[in-house]
Amino acid sequence: MAEAWSDFDVACMRRALELAERGRGQVSPNPPVGCVLANDGVILSEGWHDHLGDLHAEQAAIADAEAKSVATEGCVAYVTLEPCNHFGRTPPCTQALLWAGVEEVVVAARDPNPTVRGKGIQVLLDAGIQVREGLLESEAQRQMQPFMHWCECKQPLVTLKAAMDVNGVVDGENPGRFTSEESLDAAHRLRRHCDAILVGVNTIIRDNPSLNIRRIPLGKSGQPLRVVLDRTLRIPTEATVLNDGGETIVVHTQQSDRGVILPSGTGGVDLSALLEHLGDIGIQELLVEGGPVVWAQFIEEGLVDRAIIIQSPNELGEGPRSGISDSKLSEVGLSLVEQTQWGEDSVQFWSRPELSWPADLWP
Repeated sequence: MAEAWSDFDVACMRRALELAERGRGQVSPNPPVGCVLANDGVILSEGWHDHLGDLHAEQAAIADAEAKSVATEGCVAYVTLEPCNHFGRTPPCTQALLWAGVEEVVVAARDPNPTVRGKGIQVLLDAGIQVREGLLESEAQRQMQPFMHWCECKQPLVTLKAAMDVNGVVDGENPGRFTSEESLDAAHRLRRHCDAILVGVNTIIRDNPSLNIRRIPLGKSGQPLRVVLDRTLRIPTEATVLNDGGETIVVHTQQSDRGVILPSGTGGVDLSALLEHLGDIGIQELLVEGGPVVWAQFIEEGLVDRAIIIQSPNELGEGPRSGISDSKLSEVGLSLVEQTQWGEDSVQFWSRPELSWPADLWP
């Protein structure tokens, strides 16, 4: 029998989801989580997981109530993810809820992490706390999509971002920035959402990019990991990504004490082995930024989960083309889910059908 939710229940969980969004891109490998404490139709306090190592959402909501001198005894906690029941960087949230005297907990989605997975709910039930589940579950799962994917597959969610001129050229006779300011801002927001940014060594040699977050506030999570695919170790020792103090791994197939050695695959490094390695080190969301050779390899091997295709009205002149087309994206199981404009640039969002694209949140 389906759970009957009141309008107030729904409003509280929607507010918890809004709060959770504040931690997006700041809390990995944890998911963004929000919490609202309420009683008698009134919201008492709010909290969210702000950054890695900080209070979890439930703990933050309890701290907010304490700061307001509001009693939490007998209240209802609305939380977007099942409360944890283990010691990690912070104590268990289940114990915090028990300490606060919460009478009922409403959970949007169960935690797929084997460390929790139903155990937090069971602890609450064993303590005599009423637990209801499933309120706005799909919205919560969508918000935590990279975390959910990583828990299920132990590999990062792969988003490919490609920018080209009106003719599909990516590097022509007229060098320099060719996309709009709005596209550049969006690209940096996208970087902030991701745990790692990947390019091929040709991009490093040609452009010497920083591959970091500059155009928007960095937040408390730090810069993303940079990953360079470089099968034969051609990366220049003076490359910015090797000398700016940020974290970079160079992935290759050579016998060397440099970087990360992985098996050879079709046309370069074995990408499946790479995704397994990144999953093992906790990377949940990978942004593949370039260039054409790398895009083609990821697309041809069917490893792209989502794609953002940016086309500028400007012309770069003669040069290498992106090699990306609607037909190629469709052939590997991606569907066009939205088209929009970033300044003068046309933008397409593609996704696997089973992944609910958070178009209102990305990027």
